[in-house]
Amino acid sequence: MSEQEHRPDSLKRKLANRHIQLIALGGTIGTGLFLGSAGVLALAGPSMLLGYAIGGVIAFLIMRFLGEMLVETPVSSSFSHFAGKYWGEFAGFFSGWNCCVLYILVGMLELTAAGKFVQFWWPSIPTWVVAAIFFLMINGMNFVSVRLYGETEFWFAMIKIAAVVAMIVFGGLLLVSGAGGSAAAIGNLWRAGGFFPNGVRGLAMAMPFIVFSFGGLEMLGFTAAETAEPGKTIPRAINQVIFRVLIFYIGSMFVMLCLTPWTQLLASLRAGGGTYSNSPFVMIFSVLDFKFTADILNFVILTATLSVYNGMVYCNSRLLYGMAQQGSAPRRLMRVNRRGVPTEAIALPGALTALCVLLNYVMPNGVIELLISLITASLIFIWITIIVAHLKFRRSMQALGHKTSFRALGSPASNYLCLVFLAGVVWVMLLTPGIRVSAYAMPVWLAVVYAAFRMKVAKATRCVAEEAQV
Repeated sequence: MSEQEHRPDSLKRKLANRHIQLIALGGTIGTGLFLGSAGVLALAGPSMLLGYAIGGVIAFLIMRFLGEMLVETPVSSSFSHFAGKYWGEFAGFFSGWNCCVLYILVGMLELTAAGKFVQFWWPSIPTWVVAAIFFLMINGMNFVSVRLYGETEFWFAMIKIAAVVAMIVFGGLLLVSGAGGSAAAIGNLWRAGGFFPNGVRGLAMAMPFIVFSFGGLEMLGFTAAETAEPGKTIPRAINQVIFRVLIFYIGSMFVMLCLTPWTQLLASLRAGGGTYSNSPFVMIFSVLDFKFTADILNFVILTATLSVYNGMVYCNSRLLYGMAQQGSAPRRLMRVNRRGVPTEAIALPGALTALCVLLNYVMPNGVIELLISLITASLIFIWITIIVAHLKFRRSMQALGHKTSFRALGSPASNYLCLVFLAGVVWVMLLTPGIRVSAYAMPVWLAVVYAAFRMKVAKATRCVAEEAQV
């Protein structure tokens, strides 16, 4: 048997609890926190703290919905499998391909962001050059083995977690000791226009960008098939990771907002080339004249960005592998090598992600805003899929008289609460000129995938009819 013809069901269970914890955490501490928060700052000011708390609670509820299903059935295709099984064949088909496209877009964004962070030191290096180098490096590592992926992601995540904690501690010391200057004070949370400088409307308008920041938690679902003890590991990872994310997000932003008036920080970001040209966390230490600290933090943020892209490559390949098992993707994507790596499922999204290099070459200044809005729209579809699939899963379990071991909190009321929240986010997107196009694209994308699904069904029907005639 050749390497490429290795058994299609031979994904290796080589991820330990520490890997799972850091994969889930690593998926959220990246561009959404370090770069996307700049847009939230511009819209909401200090009330961004409340916005991230609300977004974190919603994300946690949705992860509990997914976790309840995963513990019962740990499959590599995650919510795509559950959507197909409990909601219908099209739901599974759509959710799988939507997630695949989402992770390709996220990969493009992370590579673009990596280029921006490198330009903090060397402004003359084009973004597309950096994107090309890191694209080759990360994809090469994922072709080796799942164990190497787990170890790489573990240390990537450890670096950025340690850095965020150090930033919170260092910023807190500057605030308490007075070394941060006369402008550093907790009063910065309400002095420059109040806690809601742009009103509650400003916070509401920031919610799509906040939702974008929490995208990545669902990555934990794709590790289920390669987890040694999913019944123990998945609940522990879900329960712990959300609290850590909230601590890192809100803790780091609290310190950042206290060290200098948010209006001054925003002005510095815009003066540096635009809202998304630098991380506000790096810029705050540049403003305070702690250049060395800014350099170290920028390096850590760069590794955080690569960490998220590393996770996107891994999760997309496992998603396509599971979809191929279900018949929603070409069967050749089930092929794995002797090390248990689904090589063709890595190569397909990788080829599309490589378009990021071309995109940054053609339009280097507008890529980030475009990608963030498209990612948010795709992420909303994913979360809706998880919520509705879980509702139908619960009804199925009740009909069978089966009591699940990791029950979601407050279901079904919490399911409907999350759906209302997401509907509100879509409404905000429609009201926001800069990202309105993404909301308009949502039904178009749904129609395109439905057309592809009908073609798939028609082809399957013809094959059955031809076999019957023979």
